[in-house]
Amino acid sequence: MKLWSRLPSILMLVLALAVGSIFLPSLSGCAIQEGPVARWMSSLTGTRGLPEEAMQGLARFQEVYNQKSIDNGKRSEQFDQFVDAFKVIRRSYVREVADKDLLTYAIDGLTIGDQEWLNEDDGTPSGKAKPSKVVEVALDAMTAQLDPHSGYMTSQEFQELMVDTAGEFGGLGIEVQQGEGFLKVVSPIEGTPADRAGLQPNDHITHVEGESIKDWTLTKTVRHLRGKPGTPVTVTVEREKVEPFDVSIVRDIIQVRAVRHALYDGYLHLRVSAFSERLESDVKKAFEDVRAQVGDNLKGVVLDLRNNPGGLLQQSVALSDLFLEGGNVVSIRGRNEDDVRNYGSGSGDLARGLPMVVLVNGGSASASEIVSGALQDHHRAILMGRRTFGKGSVQTIMPLMREGAVRLTTALYYLPSGRTIQQVGVAPDIRLDLPEVKTPQGEEDKAAGAQHEYKAPREADLPHVLNADEFTKNMHDKEGVLGHASVKACPEIGDKKDKELGCALEFLKAGTAKKFLASLVGKERG
Repeated sequence: MKLWSRLPSILMLVLALAVGSIFLPSLSGCAIQEGPVARWMSSLTGTRGLPEEAMQGLARFQEVYNQKSIDNGKRSEQFDQFVDAFKVIRRSYVREVADKDLLTYAIDGLTIGDQEWLNEDDGTPSGKAKPSKVVEVALDAMTAQLDPHSGYMTSQEFQELMVDTAGEFGGLGIEVQQGEGFLKVVSPIEGTPADRAGLQPNDHITHVEGESIKDWTLTKTVRHLRGKPGTPVTVTVEREKVEPFDVSIVRDIIQVRAVRHALYDGYLHLRVSAFSERLESDVKKAFEDVRAQVGDNLKGVVLDLRNNPGGLLQQSVALSDLFLEGGNVVSIRGRNEDDVRNYGSGSGDLARGLPMVVLVNGGSASASEIVSGALQDHHRAILMGRRTFGKGSVQTIMPLMREGAVRLTTALYYLPSGRTIQQVGVAPDIRLDLPEVKTPQGEEDKAAGAQHEYKAPREADLPHVLNADEFTKNMHDKEGVLGHASVKACPEIGDKKDKELGCALEFLKAGTAKKFLASLVGKERG
């Protein structure tokens, strides 16, 4: 499986998030343990320094490699490429994985399940493949067993990744996670082709151009979805209680507007749709515009992070810093106890202490979770909505010695209180319950714009997810510690008749959770 952050030509993936640092790691291994297998394997480039177990596993792997590759048993640069990637993974992954297990994952990828890659129309004999393809399939299989966000990138994919993340990229504009036999939509990015085509959170994409993606890797799916801006691609969508249907989406250059803002009765609504490099300046500009209108009469702020899949770590820290008066924002902890990096905030609250509500839901991921969790831990804002996605892992892009790179989970995010985001997400202080909207026939209304509770996909639902309990005694905070509220009694705000935003504004007007909840009860009875 290949899932990486800044993929500018197609998708903003839940992994799009973590570090943005690119480096060449040390490839030193453990002290060599001499033996017959070790002496034989040490003749291969790059294996010196590996322990006996790794040597034995590489010997097993080479036997399968020779069976599948047109190398015909010859030593090649591509085999050395596999060894380089293996050494990076065994050394730098966020938790220690046995060498035997890593190499078994690779061997199983070459021998078990779909073998269509051996019969691709590339001029190779039947049952054989080019060495680069064998290595790609093996490393795909190895990294897929680690977690949903680690992956191997070919040279071409690595070059594409290096395109600048300045908030503009080509593609469809959807943030996805790979399910079992389908792509699960976490959220379409507002204003993009996918959004305009009507894709919704929790949609399952099952076919591309009529061909099932059940046995495809994520990389293969991405390759079929990508294309020149202006060209269409047809995907088949499964949606709860709706017959599968086809959607034609025209690829486009995605220009994500980081922030939209509006003023309602003296309260500022900040809708953050992307953690791009323009975010901090756009937020500051929004405050300048509003204060030019109302001066010092601004009453409060709603920071809207719903369905925001995240983005650059630096921007999540910068956004938090705009509303905090010092203190830690997030910590990044790696495999070793001393591998800790702290990111803090300075003085200067852009909102000048005004009351704040942060709106979140199951589509709020990674950078959105850092911001909402930091503001919650510092008691700077009330969180309202539903539990966030739970993507709290850090990925680092590690270029390999020869070509390509490995995208590897190397650390986890921790909030100021010490709790982790990974797998559990951030729980709102006030949970907003969305009612089911019934049609006359009693079926749930899935029309665009209808507000009800989707069964949102979450990090915990993904295969091979990293378990938070492996890393910390996580504080499993309760959802809705200040209460639960139905959006039924909240006013509809704006063109989208947004009741959740209406609830946030009503809370700011009420001043306390007790008064807010009491007012909703009164309105429902009335």
